[in-house]
Amino acid sequence: MSDSSPVEQVGVILAVDPDRFADVVEALRQAGLTVTGEQPALGTLSGIIAEDRIPSLEAIDGVESVDRERTVQLPPPDSPIQ
Repeated sequence: MSDSSPVEQVGVILAVDPDRFADVVEALRQAGLTVTGEQPALGTLSGIIAEDRIPSLEAIDGVESVDRERTVQLPPPDSPIQ
């Protein structure tokens, strides 16, 4: 029996070399990234990957940064704190 639990999938936002966007995105897909959004003119994209695979994304030539997505929860409009 195995004690390994499934690795958590996390959202990431990446900045890549815009001059090589298509090639870098393909390399990211090969590394296991599921792309959820692309902004080629800005050289950014978003996706989902197993958390333990993030270092493999950072190692790809043309990747400038990899950041985990963050969730911000705003208070309801009728909340006394605004």
